[in-house]
Amino acid sequence: MYDIHSGIKLTSHNEQGSSYRNCFSGSAVVDWLVFNQLALTRVEAVTLSSAVLEEGFLRPVGLRSVEAQHSHGLSEQFLDDSTALYSFSENFKKRGSVKAETSLSGMELSGKVLKRGYLLKQGHKRKNWKVRLFVLRSEPGYLHYYDPSKDDISPVGGFSLRGCLISALDDNGVPSGVKGKVQGNLLKIITQFDTHYYIQAPSRQEKMDWIEAIRGQS
Repeated sequence: MYDIHSGIKLTSHNEQGSSYRNCFSGSAVVDWLVFNQLALTRVEAVTLSSAVLEEGFLRPVGLRSVEAQHSHGLSEQFLDDSTALYSFSENFKKRGSVKAETSLSGMELSGKVLKRGYLLKQGHKRKNWKVRLFVLRSEPGYLHYYDPSKDDISPVGGFSLRGCLISALDDNGVPSGVKGKVQGNLLKIITQFDTHYYIQAPSRQEKMDWIEAIRGQS
């Protein structure tokens, strides 16, 4: 998101007599996510943007966006609106964003990229949900995930898909082992070493697409 050349363009905006610099509209964020195929629809992009806002990577600027964050649920905190303004948090700007994978090496990172996108992943220790950029590779089949707040080309985690079990979880109620804020569209991956991963997709269709793609490599 935050990149001088390919990220969201920072501009100046006026809202109710106040001037804001180095910011962007909610609709500009959604446009960028859809254009870069990080979300299939604008609804998915809003869900992802709300999660990024919740984590503190973005901050609301101006009355409309601040009011929405304080008065709506998690899925409605971010506004796909040209008059709702946002900016990158100082912490996010210092860290940068995930760069192109130009210097990755090693067998598990040498496969062909089949699918990539932002999903929510539950941590193994604190059980909190974090936005991660997931990359699915084939030959060999691996699933890696990156921290979008760090200026690093290396994944923060990943695992072989050989022998993995993947399934969709029922959205009626919170399954055992899942903590924190859950919006639905859950999937579960169990590795050959019996490590359990809980992941949230922005929509049911995206969840099923990921399940189908991963099953093709497991």
